[in-house]
Amino acid sequence: MKQAAWKARIKEVFMQAVFFIAACASILAVILICVFLFANGLPAIGKIGPMEFLLGTRWKPGNNIFGILPFILGSIYVTAGAILIGVPIGILTSIFMAYYCPKKIYRPLKAATELLAGIPSVVYGFFGMVIVVPIIRDFGRTLKMMGLVEKSGDGKGILTTSIVLGMMILPTIIGTTESAMRAVPPQYYEGSLALGATQERSIFKVVIPAAKSGVITGIVLGIGRAIGETMAVMMVVGNQPRIPGSILEGCRTLTTNIVMEMGYAADLHKEALIATAVVLFVFILIINLSFSALKRRGK
Repeated sequence: MKQAAWKARIKEVFMQAVFFIAACASILAVILICVFLFANGLPAIGKIGPMEFLLGTRWKPGNNIFGILPFILGSIYVTAGAILIGVPIGILTSIFMAYYCPKKIYRPLKAATELLAGIPSVVYGFFGMVIVVPIIRDFGRTLKMMGLVEKSGDGKGILTTSIVLGMMILPTIIGTTESAMRAVPPQYYEGSLALGATQERSIFKVVIPAAKSGVITGIVLGIGRAIGETMAVMMVVGNQPRIPGSILEGCRTLTTNIVMEMGYAADLHKEALIATAVVLFVFILIINLSFSALKRRGK
């Protein structure tokens, strides 16, 4: 008996050590990334000048001019567009799957949403180039003929990118939101119906507020996916280093600028690209902290 107890104890201690090492490895990876970014990026921001770097509107590495405001605005525009498209569709789809979907079509629909998560980014980019870009190009020309816009664009721009990114964040939002709603005790929903509320009102006024933490988590993950996406965005955004005048015009995001120029960058140019990654990292950190504060405030 004692020998068996000692074996069990040794096994327990060993597994605790394994778990501890895994946790330390995860934390160490985050620390190393932060040290690399800030150690290489902050000196570049100091050399260029924080205001000139963050608020400058011109990016000309050959002349040592590094202003990333157009890239910041480009990232904000396409991410905001993706949220406006993806979040409502994702939440409504998850409501349908959790409360309205017939059992016969639930499995195919669930498999389809999971398949969306496994499609490579480059495939989304090709879809955007072949299908979405021509549609938006014709739409822009129609608006220009009607006198509603001055420039119709070539189809590559903020609107096209927002549509593609909205599609890409759907599986994250749908899966997280559906799981959160199914975790809500059924007594909440049934009690609301028993008090005379309609099915829709019970879902939007009782279930979703109760599942708010999971819904917000899905939105945060979707935003992280959208703002950090590179390949698909690079194929449909237009990649012009300028501040766009409308959603039909092209722009360049923080991530695409890094990918496009890191291969041949050197000296201060390379340091400026790393500093761009620091700004992107800070953006994502601010978004996470803001939503965390929102979740705590709602409890």
